[in-house]
Amino acid sequence: MFIDEVVVELIAGTGGNGCMAFRREKFVAMGGPFGGNGGKGGDIIFKVDEGLNTLVDLRYQRIIKAERGAHGEGKGKHGKNALDVVIKVPPGTIISDFDTGLVIADLTKNHEEEVIAHGGRGGRGNIAFATRNNPAPKFAENGEPGEVRKVKVELKLLADVGLVGLPSVGKSTIISKISSSKPKIAAYHFTTLTPNLGVVKVAENKSFVVADLPGLIKGASLGEGLGDQFLKHIERTRIIAHVIDMSGLEGRNPYDDYLTINKELEAFNPKMMQKPQIIIANKMDMPSSKENLEYFKTKVKHNIFEISALEGRGLNAIINELALMLDNIKKEPLYEKEKFESHVLYKFESDEDFNVTKEGNIYVVRGNKVEKLLKMTKFQTEESVLRFANKLKKMGVDAKLEEMGIAEGDTIRILDLEFEYKK
Repeated sequence: MFIDEVVVELIAGTGGNGCMAFRREKFVAMGGPFGGNGGKGGDIIFKVDEGLNTLVDLRYQRIIKAERGAHGEGKGKHGKNALDVVIKVPPGTIISDFDTGLVIADLTKNHEEEVIAHGGRGGRGNIAFATRNNPAPKFAENGEPGEVRKVKVELKLLADVGLVGLPSVGKSTIISKISSSKPKIAAYHFTTLTPNLGVVKVAENKSFVVADLPGLIKGASLGEGLGDQFLKHIERTRIIAHVIDMSGLEGRNPYDDYLTINKELEAFNPKMMQKPQIIIANKMDMPSSKENLEYFKTKVKHNIFEISALEGRGLNAIINELALMLDNIKKEPLYEKEKFESHVLYKFESDEDFNVTKEGNIYVVRGNKVEKLLKMTKFQTEESVLRFANKLKKMGVDAKLEEMGIAEGDTIRILDLEFEYKK
């Protein structure tokens, strides 16, 4: 089954909690803090496997979750880091943020990998907080929450040449003749329901990949037929090979067919019209083809290759021309690196640390940094609560609340916890 687009929710692992413990051993006076740090939560990594050619393995995985890190323990034992979750995808996979549409990664090379959801760091045990002024801290941290994000995973085939054209012009026959690909071929429209890839050997150590891209009809860029599903696969090709049925036996004008397909390519992505294009005049074994070709040449000045895919005539000239053209066309990335989502966005803090709103009689404090601080605070000891309050004060939360007119005894809410305000 060919699946080229899925949406999944990724939940990276939360870090393990830090431990609060003290050294209590005979003959060891003033043993001090002895709680270890928690382990790091698992990352979610996408990795290219060139043996895959579809995203079918992801189709039924709505949520992918990594394990949390192990908790720290007494005697200074640190928790174990959780294992990363590695998701294998085919070459040509693009991962983008579902909400913003920003591209996170464009994976094209075998074994190339990218961390898409980062696991949280482990919480620090009380050993890590020991200072000269506070040699025996009575607090530790919870683990940092793992990153949660919804992503669209999209496959855009890696092919050097894309065969385009209306249904039944002979694209599948051509690819079956010039490569070892064996697509389904029949005398009706939309025989090809999924893209076919074929490797064309030119010399002993030289070859290129051709894709037979189905479903293009008038209105394809707007969702008619199957075209909107497969137009995206043309974006990576270095050359567009436009196959035209010169016989006109289906009642269509070859020149009108040519204009129709080009309009759909341009409507989908104007940059496609900048790609080098060759025209393949197929079915030249039919009686009406010569006359139609003469008229076509008066309208189109491109280099035109006359072939009969059924008889295998004229195909070698096309193979040689494509190989020569590909030697002079560099492989360009589909997306510029600077257009990728910045890795800074992977951090859990936003540029604005917090914001405060008043809802009824309750002051609600929101913000990634404040919420993460709350989740990582263990409120079991008075010292831990005091540290939390001091951090909020340093961030400017107290000043903002006073500016909004908060009075002693008023309620403050952060996430689902409520506090009473005291000066």
